[in-house]
This record gives sequence, structure tokens and C-alpha cells, in this order.
Amino acid sequence: METIFKERLFNFHDWATILFFVAFVVIAVNKNVFTARFNEFVRLGVSDKYIKIYKDSSNMRSGFTISMFAVQLISLSFFILLMLTNFGKTTKTDGITYLRIATFLGVFILSKYLIEKIIATTFHIEEFADQFNLLKVSYRTYLGVVLLPINVVLFYNSFNNHWIYIVLIVILLVWNFLTYFFTLKAHQNLVTRKLFYFILYLCTLEIAPYYFMYYWITK
Repeated sequence: METIFKERLFNFHDWATILFFVAFVVIAVNKNVFTARFNEFVRLGVSDKYIKIYKDSSNMRSGFTISMFAVQLISLSFFILLMLTNFGKTTKTDGITYLRIATFLGVFILSKYLIEKIIATTFHIEEFADQFNLLKVSYRTYLGVVLLPINVVLFYNSFNNHWIYIVLIVILLVWNFLTYFFTLKAHQNLVTRKLFYFILYLCTLEIAPYYFMYYWITK
């Protein structure tokens, strides 16, 4: 008798449901534990009061910021997975690909943050770097929370339309541009005094890393 082994292919998305559930639970817990802060956070799209209240650099290490960063990481990783699926690079139920995306994104963001701290100390622009990082984290976390229900809709439904993702990508780019604009406007005096260091800082840590990430994704 000959024994023939056949590969069993599992096509399920329970892992995605669990991650979505975890993300919404974190949001719900923060809403109840940090009620006042969360209420100001959800108004970040129309008001900068949250930035003015929680502008101290110590807020980067608070439980609220760290937990909401986890939500942002889950949400952005799903969006990248769905975008690659839409353009035929992978499948949205591929948990291994999602894990790779989330790992790469997490390492990229944390490594970039640590390098920024080192360079900011070298150039003596710690104040600007701390404020800049806190503002970026706040606005991008807000964007990740807004993107989360959109990811749920896109994941559990089939939309074979590239324009949906193109529009979302444009919104992401515009949002990031506005983040930089408001940061520069708020710290224009500091930037003017240290213009050379700021330009070097911006090119090294805010342009080059995204170019290499774009190259890595496309190639």
C-alpha cells in the first residue's frame, strides 16, 4: 500500500477577528479608564486642545499612549495587508504576511524613534524632537483609530476597486503633511534658530526612511 500525503490548506480569518476584537477592547478600556483624556483625544480631528493639554514629553510613556499605539499598529498593519491584497500581492487571510507587516512596522517605528532621540541630543534640539514625536504619535494614533472600522468593512467584504485604496492613501498622505505643517507652525521660532540642524534632521529621519520603506514594499 502506498501512502500519499496531501497538504491541508486552511483558509480562515479567526486571527483577524481576534485582533479586531482586541483593538476595540483596548479602545473601550481607555475610554473608561482615561475618560477625560479619551474625550479630548477623539476631538483631535477638529481641535488641538488635546495636544496643548498633554504636551509634556512624559506622556510618550503613559499607559494611554502605549496602548493606543498598539491599536494604531494593528490598524495600519491591516490597511497595508488589505492594500497589498487589492493589488494582487498577497491574500487578506494570510496571517503570516500580516505578522511580517506588523513586525516590520513596529521595528521601523521604534527604531526610528530611538535614532531620532540620539540625533536630537547630538543637535541639541531635544525640546523640538520630543514635541514633534508626541504630536506625530497623537495624530497618527487618531488616524489609526479612525481607520480601524474601515479596515473591518474592507476585510469582511470584497471590494475590487483600486480607487478606494488610492483615495485612502491620498488621505493618509494629506494627514501626514498637515501633521508636519502644524508642528512647524507651532515651533517656528525654534526651527528658525536651528534651521540647518532641522533640515538635516528632516531629511535624515522624515524623508529617507519612508523612501526606503516604499522601495522595500514595491520591490
